[in-house]
Amino acid sequence: MPLYQNALIQLEEAKQYITDIPKDIFEIIKEPQRITQTALSIRMDNGEIKIFQAYRVQHNNACGPYKGGIRFHPQVNLDEVKTLAFWMSVKCATVGIPLGGAKGGIEVDVKMLSEGELQRLSRAYIRSMYHILGKDKDIPAPDVNTNPKIMAWMMDEYSQIAGYNVPSMITGKPIEVGGSEGRGEATAQGGFYVLQKLLELSKLNLVSKPKIIIQGFGNAGSIFAKIASDAGFIIVGLSDSQGAIYSQNGFDLEEIKNFKEKNKTLKNAPAEKYISNEKLLEEECDILVPAALENQITKENATKIKAKIVLELANGPTTPEADQILHQQEIIVAPDVLANAGGVTVSYFEWVQNIQNFYWTSEEVQKKLRPIMEQSTENIWRFSKEKNIPLRTAAFALAVSRIAKAMKVRW
Repeated sequence: MPLYQNALIQLEEAKQYITDIPKDIFEIIKEPQRITQTALSIRMDNGEIKIFQAYRVQHNNACGPYKGGIRFHPQVNLDEVKTLAFWMSVKCATVGIPLGGAKGGIEVDVKMLSEGELQRLSRAYIRSMYHILGKDKDIPAPDVNTNPKIMAWMMDEYSQIAGYNVPSMITGKPIEVGGSEGRGEATAQGGFYVLQKLLELSKLNLVSKPKIIIQGFGNAGSIFAKIASDAGFIIVGLSDSQGAIYSQNGFDLEEIKNFKEKNKTLKNAPAEKYISNEKLLEEECDILVPAALENQITKENATKIKAKIVLELANGPTTPEADQILHQQEIIVAPDVLANAGGVTVSYFEWVQNIQNFYWTSEEVQKKLRPIMEQSTENIWRFSKEKNIPLRTAAFALAVSRIAKAMKVRW
């Protein structure tokens, strides 16, 4: 099933819990407002020209300028980018920030590029999309395989074309060129605030030191592991693209981190056993954190999930069929549009700081982030209990209602 169909299924499930919204508005929300696809011609280090397919999908800007990351990945395609743009619209509305949803991507394996080739590709993307980007139009950010350095190149390219410095046109930048304190850990930190609030609201009877499995040991996954470990949780499972490791008594995270930095993989890291990414999801734990790619929990493996809470740091890791199975098994699923919304929330903070040219400390950023994540979690939790629906359906219903109301008053 195309990924975008998953998004439309989620919308339809939420639709029945939204009142006083014209049917026409739902039809509009189903489709992106603009799709841009282009072929980037890049001269490689060997002198040859190579073509890369690039995308930017702008889903909805009723609540504010479009906002969404740019990912570099071999499997990037239009269906994926459309879906992620839709989810960004919902995510921004879930936490109530005045931004819309967009997403971008380039079909590329960054491991095959030199730094010079990567920079030329990044700058070419901005040149091709310049006319639809900007601080009041569409503000990109990092995503899979992009980082602050790439954001700095993109900001510089945009500024050169504009003829003046425009740090507010992109977020996730290095601190030196207008990045925000706390942005690097925002997705993980926001997710941890959601987890803490859910544990409080659900009153789950967990052991004093709950066990956590994290699928994906990239930026969000590794930082979440550190935050959770420091708070007393035990990290028993970790994975990257090469495979997974599991130890029922937990890991020495510093040892694992050093191994990963030295070997560029978790494969053969110190552990009790080595298993596949798929099998890791089925191991014993209290909290499962998918922090990798889409469609990891499906109808085929959902019945094998042993966690009491699934916290989605990745985008779209659970299919609609799996959602229903987990709900029937009374497993709490903190949906991606809530659980990983700390990233876009602090991106919003960065954009605000850039526009004002007035910057906040890390403490000020956390002070602003925490209440947004906690209040959003509480609102969604209470609505889900009132309607007896999964948290995802509750989140979509509240978010789409906000988008629809913004569209309605503009008609």
